[in-house]
Amino acid sequence: METDLSDYASSPPSTKSSIDEDEVNRRIRPCWHRYRRLLESKGFHLETFRDVKSFYEHFPDYQMPAAPGHMQIHTRMDEDALCPDPGLPDNLFRGYRTCDGLKVMVKAVHVHSRELDIIRYLSTPPRRKDPMNHCIPVLDLIEVRDDGLAFLVMEQWSSQLISVTPCCLRLFLAALRQCIEHAVFMHKHRIAHLDISIRNLLTDYNGHYAYIDFELSRRFNGEPNPRVQGYRGTEIPPEVEHGEPSDPYKIDVWAMGVLILRACKLTGFFIPQIMELVEPMLCEKPDTRPSMEKVLRMFDSIVRSLDPAQLQSSCPTQR
Repeated sequence: METDLSDYASSPPSTKSSIDEDEVNRRIRPCWHRYRRLLESKGFHLETFRDVKSFYEHFPDYQMPAAPGHMQIHTRMDEDALCPDPGLPDNLFRGYRTCDGLKVMVKAVHVHSRELDIIRYLSTPPRRKDPMNHCIPVLDLIEVRDDGLAFLVMEQWSSQLISVTPCCLRLFLAALRQCIEHAVFMHKHRIAHLDISIRNLLTDYNGHYAYIDFELSRRFNGEPNPRVQGYRGTEIPPEVEHGEPSDPYKIDVWAMGVLILRACKLTGFFIPQIMELVEPMLCEKPDTRPSMEKVLRMFDSIVRSLDPAQLQSSCPTQR
């Protein structure tokens, strides 16, 4: 069951004159123990040493990491202590929903951050129900305004693009289509992700894919020709490297082209028509890159042109 986030949609935004943009948009390092009871009162349990120990007891094939965050447990008090995952940044914590055991990821953000504003916007009606919206479901949004932070509670998805089960070309292209379609959806709502990359792509292993990390994302209300400068995402187009004021939507197009190439390399799928689609997306001159909407139309046309037998071919890396 998802929490209705409509009540959060009207939270008054701060004016630019009242906040420090760099300060509110940098990663937060909360004292998780301090907010443990608050999260539990909302129905979310943060992972403890007992939880980690139980996991490795039930799955002995997994080797317990030697990192300090997963040290050997000796006392009952140790078992009740929170156990941060050393593989995650300090603003993320694993847990589960107490009513049904659903695994969740809790992310701490500044209450006036762009990320919170965008997640709130994308997670409220009617955008939440739009089939083009492929965000990870937000289960709750918990604000602690006195401390200037908020917790985003989301379903815990996997960063492994291809699961252990066989994957065919049809399913692979369906995953890519979701990536492109969600970018079209964001651009339609005047949002640029600005950090589209394969490392920011997650799956629930049930045919759904979603972007994460909206820390660099921008929402441009009433700006017909927005420009960004001085940002550093994962996939950097030439104009950004040169320090030029850049079209944020064409930055996303470039990054999407790189994502498609990396996904094809990862899976071993090589489709000449897809390579032809990517070529103009990676044009050095941003004005000549297609819009994300046009990319989606061309992608759909390519998929329709493929032979059904080809679509059923298995992933080369799993043969």
